[in-house]
Amino acid sequence: MLSICLVAHFAYGAVTGGNQGSFGGVERQTTLMAKWLAAKGHKVSLLTWAEGQDKDEVIAGINVIKICRQDSGVAGIRFFHPRWSGLNAAMKRADADLYYQNCGEYVTGQVALWCKFNKKKFIYSLASDADADPSFPVMHTLRERVLYKYGLLHADKVITQTKTQMALLENAFNLESIVLPMPCYGPKQSEYAPLNFPADKPTVLWAARFHKCKRLELFLEAAADIPEYNFLVAGSPSNDDTYSQELQAQMDSLDNVSSLGMVARSDMPALYRSSTIFCCSSEYEGFPNTFLEAWSQGLPVISTFDPDDLIKDKKLGVSVTDKDDLVSALRCLCSNREQWEEYSANARGYYQRNHAVDQAMEQFETIFIHLLADKKGRR
Repeated sequence: MLSICLVAHFAYGAVTGGNQGSFGGVERQTTLMAKWLAAKGHKVSLLTWAEGQDKDEVIAGINVIKICRQDSGVAGIRFFHPRWSGLNAAMKRADADLYYQNCGEYVTGQVALWCKFNKKKFIYSLASDADADPSFPVMHTLRERVLYKYGLLHADKVITQTKTQMALLENAFNLESIVLPMPCYGPKQSEYAPLNFPADKPTVLWAARFHKCKRLELFLEAAADIPEYNFLVAGSPSNDDTYSQELQAQMDSLDNVSSLGMVARSDMPALYRSSTIFCCSSEYEGFPNTFLEAWSQGLPVISTFDPDDLIKDKKLGVSVTDKDDLVSALRCLCSNREQWEEYSANARGYYQRNHAVDQAMEQFETIFIHLLADKKGRR
């Protein structure tokens, strides 16, 4: 039996079913892993911010350990206390043999430091190509960059989502890593029904947070060029963010664009199934959870980001470079039933073989077991 602790500060909403807090793909995947491992009989802890009650809880067989409230402490020193001190205390309460953290941030270094001083194993998993970039483009302070780099270089095992990330780490840091497909919930084969090619207007879905790297404006420019298609945007602008407010105004000006706001996780499968294409307009990604969710339903993807050229090579949709490419690909695929059905079947098959929960999680479980067995063998 494994004794494993997963560190995911924002995962409380995901582990409780999404009714509290905010979380994204990393939190959903980490919670999925925790629930799967607990169901297999392993001892599992999940470290989160203190949301709901401050006391630790047991949820779905997972020991949910609270670090502190995110807004606790005095500005200027809360980074050290209670956030860092609370993390150390929570890791000690977990008393695990193996600690796992996903997504590049200063927390990566904090977890690695605690594991080093307490002779525990640490596994770090990349969430984005930016996590393998030596310039650390999404880390804006020296403190973030120093701590993250320490954690990256001192992890006992580093997991990447793509061969591209693995090569980036080797070239930039001379660091070995292993590629593992991330797990994603989707319908079992007994529950799955193939999607139908649209009899009327095609529907193109975009779902992400409003951020400049996601380039929603490119998607909206494509929508303006194809007024006969329906375009759906799942995501919500921030009230105090000029960029996202401008995007909202642009959406409001287009008759064929519907702004759905934040969509509940439980409603996403139906949204995928009611769409013709899932579209990604990002400048960079890691391996978007939305791709896996779309493919689990057999929904082809048209994207400006193509992890390891999978979309192109496996014919899971169409890989594009700019707005004109996007418009052309949409028109072509949405008017070619035979090709669309081929890509839909490919997408579902790829998901089943690589990212269905049991297939993916058994590989993670094997890595965890081997790392701990190696530790015991060296004693």
